[in-house]
Amino acid sequence: MAVGARSERDEPEERPESPAAVSDDVRGQDPSSSDSSGGDGSSGAGAGPRKPRSFWKELPLLIGIALVLALLIKTFLVQAFSIPSDSMQNTLQRGDRVLVDKLTPWFGSEPERGEVVVFHDPGGWLESTATPEPNVVQKFLSFIGLMPSAEEKDLIKRVIAVGGDTVECKKNGPVEVNGKALDEKSYIFPGDTPCNDEPFGPLKVPDGRIWVMGDHRQNSLDSRYHQELPGHGTVSTDEVVGRAIVVAWPVNRWAALSVPATFDQQGINAAGIAMAAAPGALGLAGAAPLVLWRRRRLTGGGTAG
Repeated sequence: MAVGARSERDEPEERPESPAAVSDDVRGQDPSSSDSSGGDGSSGAGAGPRKPRSFWKELPLLIGIALVLALLIKTFLVQAFSIPSDSMQNTLQRGDRVLVDKLTPWFGSEPERGEVVVFHDPGGWLESTATPEPNVVQKFLSFIGLMPSAEEKDLIKRVIAVGGDTVECKKNGPVEVNGKALDEKSYIFPGDTPCNDEPFGPLKVPDGRIWVMGDHRQNSLDSRYHQELPGHGTVSTDEVVGRAIVVAWPVNRWAALSVPATFDQQGINAAGIAMAAAPGALGLAGAAPLVLWRRRRLTGGGTAG
């Protein structure tokens, strides 16, 4: 019996739950919150503020999104290119970084006279030019567009004539496009002549191709020097990566690459206007007999009625 009595006394007393056992979700809340939510406390627990995720946990996601955006921009919008030579001085200096518009060609726009464009080697233009072997970091940065590609053989020149144009330059003379002389003082290298080192033409640029020249005429192996190759010095518009729109680096050389005013002179587009007007003229000539026939039929029908 004594053992039984002692056993009853040893039975643990009913005590409040230890604070350590209380859930983190409800600790520190107003006890009345459970009553207002229906008595079970579940709604009050869910209404508590969530602990924000650590910055270091968010960082990989942010980096991933940034890389995807950079890749999309490089593929469809703009890409950076480095100037490797002096052929475009003084417009561009060796080491400049330019941003190239790659979006416009997606909508069917072709290069225009006066634009500075980047294009792939049409074949044979850079045979003697060695390309450095990039490291892994350089390959990755060029892949996402944050660094120019060292593997691709690209060139940068100014478009002088487009498909359908007739272009020529005689010794001591100016470059002429469709019979109009270009005033190139604003962009060719000081002291250079338009073409004394390599006169050419007259020649007609085939449709879908462009004639390009460097601004540093006496230091540019441009269309003039590749007339023996397929295309006779012209470049297919399919090889054009895009138009260089701005010098982005170094900071002290920030500048927009606009089209010189000489390419807007009256009459230079005569060939293009004639070609564009031809389909309209033919359409009008073909429609005139049809309109006259219909007019006579309607007039005749009205008289007979």
